[in-house]
Amino acid sequence: MKRFGFLLNFFVACSWGQQVDIVDFKSAYVKISFAPDSSRVNGIVNYRFEVLKPIDSIFLDAINMRFSEVSLDGDLVRYSNNGAQVWFKNHFEADKFYQLSFKYVAQPKKALYFIDWDTSSEPNVTNNNKQIWTQGQGKYTSNWLPSIDDMNDKIEFDLSINFEKDFEVVANGKLTSKQLNDSTAVWHYDMKHPMSSYLVALAIGKYHKKVEYSKSGIPLEMYYYPEDSLKVEPTYRYTKQMFDFLEEEIGVPYPWQNYKQVPVKDFLYAGMENTSCTIFSDAFVIDSVAFADKNYVNVNAHELAHQWFGNLVTETSGTHHWLQEGFATYYALLAERDVFGKDYYYWQLYEYAQELLEQDKAGGSTSLLDPKSSSTTFYKKGAWVLHLLREKVGDGVFKAAVKNYLKKHQFKNVETDDFIGEVEKASGKDLDGFVDKWLISKKLNYVEMEEQLERKSKYIRDYLSIDCELNCYKFIRKSKHEKLRIKMVTQSMHPPYKELKNIENLKVRQAIAQTNSNWLKGYKEDYETLLNDKSYITIEAALFNLWKNFPQERAKYLNQTKGIIGFNDKNVRILWLTLALLTDDFEPENQSKYLKELTDYTSPNYGFETRINAFQYLIQIQACNDKCKAHLQQATTHHNWRMVKFSKSLQSEIEQ
Repeated sequence: MKRFGFLLNFFVACSWGQQVDIVDFKSAYVKISFAPDSSRVNGIVNYRFEVLKPIDSIFLDAINMRFSEVSLDGDLVRYSNNGAQVWFKNHFEADKFYQLSFKYVAQPKKALYFIDWDTSSEPNVTNNNKQIWTQGQGKYTSNWLPSIDDMNDKIEFDLSINFEKDFEVVANGKLTSKQLNDSTAVWHYDMKHPMSSYLVALAIGKYHKKVEYSKSGIPLEMYYYPEDSLKVEPTYRYTKQMFDFLEEEIGVPYPWQNYKQVPVKDFLYAGMENTSCTIFSDAFVIDSVAFADKNYVNVNAHELAHQWFGNLVTETSGTHHWLQEGFATYYALLAERDVFGKDYYYWQLYEYAQELLEQDKAGGSTSLLDPKSSSTTFYKKGAWVLHLLREKVGDGVFKAAVKNYLKKHQFKNVETDDFIGEVEKASGKDLDGFVDKWLISKKLNYVEMEEQLERKSKYIRDYLSIDCELNCYKFIRKSKHEKLRIKMVTQSMHPPYKELKNIENLKVRQAIAQTNSNWLKGYKEDYETLLNDKSYITIEAALFNLWKNFPQERAKYLNQTKGIIGFNDKNVRILWLTLALLTDDFEPENQSKYLKELTDYTSPNYGFETRINAFQYLIQIQACNDKCKAHLQQATTHHNWRMVKFSKSLQSEIEQ
């Protein structure tokens, strides 16, 4: 019996989803070329489809495109284009296959982005990294490729992409050939199975790649910028281990021909699980020092899990979005548990619970089946539901149910009942009460979540039992419980600077570095050791606090940290430049050079995270000159929403 979702699905069927019941698009062969200087896409597409019921017109979603040479089974066919869809008119017969072909031109405003091709404002750029990449996100592929925004219509897409031959072109599926011409090449990518249109993807840029193979023989292609060869291992650390773990844990072989991962500049999110081709933010490209502070492991595992949960089986509608994000979050956490251990697993569940509790206190708790729920609900509550369900029915039953669910519905669309039904079948239990309590109800049963964690994890029990407001130095020194030690640091009335010589744990030392530095005097030598830590967060905090508290030693600290860059957003270098500009008599001959470097980091030649850092410091020291302000104005038209929000807010602040 269907418990939920019927009302939404009724409305879906009566609107844009109606065509799914009439026409089944089977395959698409797409030939694409680009004119990057004008942000234009030129394409030739051949769709093969089956008509299920007689109809006189069909459509493709196509945002602001121009069409030509439109034919059906080789003959010209009437069509109309309203700027949102292109309609093809014919007496289509039931149970018959057709071939639809056309040429098109698009200049997409979203979903496909041309990065760093317009260098007119920065003609002397030396670090320009030209790219083209896509981000479909649900239903936006129709901005650059005539396709079906309805994720219930799955299509086998084969892409041939013509571009300059000294670039690398990456897309869904297997690269079957690369044809070289005088100055260009054509990359042919083949898919064996269908997918929703929003998962069609490509990335073009200057890349090298490293290839490993899973236990099952799947090629794992890990792309990187040529200058980042030393960052490949820390960036992609544990990739093969997590891939092998997920194949075994899920019990269903990886469903695609290969798995590719490609970093890109100024990506809209952390990562996107395009079928067989994850695109992710190059902010996660890190060196070995950065790994302890900020790494790609969780995003890596999350997008990989989506290859089963979201790509192999896809939600029918937003009501069932947790079947994608909740599952990906949960299975990523299982993969991380295999890498980092059980304490890590339970700690992450605890943090998810805290995030859900804060949302609940703010009045934001919703049903897991509410299509308007927050990401916190879909991701974190979804993961919690799967954890609790597994505890309820047992490991063996849970794994059998997941395996049956995926095999039964592979390459199809699913609703929550499809999954719950398999768990009920495997367990022999009626799960109506569980579903009502954890999926349908808006209420957050936080007390039960915390009690469950305390029963299962001594690590969490110990953490919750300690209330350390006074002197916890001996516990900070002796305890092996990292999170507990950090809690002690943050709760202590006086930061335990004198214990630094006895503490080796990087995270605990980092917590000490980030405490209020008002009591730092008297512990200078101990605190100075933080500048040697393998942590860019620690170095950044320690450099600032030492510079602030010991003015007479400023040149010493600047000289000690002069060559450190930090993360991809250049967090340490940008702070260093700012402090160098503020330090009297520090390299006066280089002051103009340092100001130029800091100002240059606000330009569009750098990632938006770097630009935001530079803007913030320049404003704070009142050094945002005309060039800086011009870069800020340019940032208000950036494609990344976070850059736009920040730059508009900063502009308003300056104008006040």
